[in-house]
Amino acid sequence: MRLTLPNAHSAPAADRDYASMIWQYRQAETIAAMIHVGNELGLFTAMADAGPLTADALGERTGLHPRWLLEWMRLQAAARVLVYCGEDSFQLPAEANALLADKSSRAFAADNFAGGPTPAQLDGLMESFRTGIGKTYESEGMDGVTRSEERHRKSAEQQVVPKMIPALSGVLEKLTQGGLVADVGCGDGALVLAMAKAFPNSVFHAMEPNRFSIAHVERRIAEYGLGNVHTFIAPAERFPHDERYDLIVTFDCIHDMPHPQNAIQEIYRHLRHDGTWFIKDIRSKPKFEDNLRNPMLAMMYGFSLFSCMASGMSEPGGAGLGTLGFNPEVAERMSRQAGFTRFRMHDFHDPGNLYYEVRP
Repeated sequence: MRLTLPNAHSAPAADRDYASMIWQYRQAETIAAMIHVGNELGLFTAMADAGPLTADALGERTGLHPRWLLEWMRLQAAARVLVYCGEDSFQLPAEANALLADKSSRAFAADNFAGGPTPAQLDGLMESFRTGIGKTYESEGMDGVTRSEERHRKSAEQQVVPKMIPALSGVLEKLTQGGLVADVGCGDGALVLAMAKAFPNSVFHAMEPNRFSIAHVERRIAEYGLGNVHTFIAPAERFPHDERYDLIVTFDCIHDMPHPQNAIQEIYRHLRHDGTWFIKDIRSKPKFEDNLRNPMLAMMYGFSLFSCMASGMSEPGGAGLGTLGFNPEVAERMSRQAGFTRFRMHDFHDPGNLYYEVRP
């Protein structure tokens, strides 16, 4: 493959710097794909706490071909993912273990690298630019449901259930004694399943318009032997029955909804007068210029174009809030518009998200 790079000697400094930035984005695309390869082949796990390794040594540990391993290791060292130790030996630094090797760690991130969008996904995105209509999460099939399940499970079991639920006024007591809970937009079901395990006296309703999500949650319910979780294929703006809930949770989904105000109004109607609506949504600020301080901002807008805003624009007249559109100011305004009178923001030191405790 031949790449034509800009002539560094003839271009002005500003042009060279800009061209360098653009080509670094192309390089990052390749590095991301190779992190995915390393995760899928177990290379980071094989290198964890092993000290410097040659390609031959890594091949003995993994059963993979050393010449291919050497090229991969050199790429990772050039990207500073691995440390080059001389004489074609490489080491995974200790600080990489939790991110790339230890799949039980809350910080594990290697499974977020899947090599970028497919040509079909890019074609679909460009078609949305032409028509104004995005795609639903259901259009991604089962792969879209399970992509982040392990990360969600660890968060639910290690953070939400033991630390966040007790921080909500009176909620722990209700769930312990036996309450009725709805997980609206339940996605892969990691949260509702973790709560159902932790609070066997309570009953949980998992609601989601995506039929692939509900099928996946039902398989997990059977796998775990849970009798206190019931599933419903239903959009947030149309609950499937007239129950009133002690707790309704919406985790990372309000900004995805085509009609979020209608959904919030429906949540208000189905919450008991002493109930709680617990929201998780992306940490953001109302003004774009204030969000520019976020070093991951461009990635967040990428998520929005491919998934979040696309879902929010999947119906004519969709709100299209986007990944960063449900900031605290918007969340409070929309909540109060629906009839809620008490709005409290929680910061659980989650770098990517904020949490809201909302009551009638």
